[in-house]
Amino acid sequence: MLGKGDEMKKTFARFVLMLPVLMLLGCEPVDRTPGLWLSGEQVENFPEDWSFSNNFQLIAVEVGTPYLIAHSVTIWCVEVNGDLYLAAAAADSKNWPGWVDDDPNVVLKIGEKVYETRLESVENSTEIDRVRAAYVVKYNLGEGSPFQPGTRYWSVEPPDSA
Repeated sequence: MLGKGDEMKKTFARFVLMLPVLMLLGCEPVDRTPGLWLSGEQVENFPEDWSFSNNFQLIAVEVGTPYLIAHSVTIWCVEVNGDLYLAAAAADSKNWPGWVDDDPNVVLKIGEKVYETRLESVENSTEIDRVRAAYVVKYNLGEGSPFQPGTRYWSVEPPDSA
């Protein structure tokens, strides 16, 4: 009969053996549950017009981490004059915005397509106001400001070529 310690060792060994399989398969985010690597049809050319993103309520963003394992989350996005923007409410309470500060090159998944991009922080208040207005319209947020202090905004740019 196996002791409790032996059973725990077997369980741990199974986990260690399964980990590479899980990492190879990836695990995409679902709703508020984060995931790992994103998969899909790789789009080679950076879109000049992101208006097609208006057809999607949720997209996914994959960021690099200090652990060398990708981290992905679902997020809302808006298009303004052909440009794509992302926002994170309470950004200081999440890890991924800080990881974007460390490495702004990210992967976006919109529908079944993936895009290599770079996020650039938006600081201009006029631009932020346009982005907020687009969020209100796209997500039917109604009157008042749904944007709490600590919300951060990024524009989606072509990836660094370096």
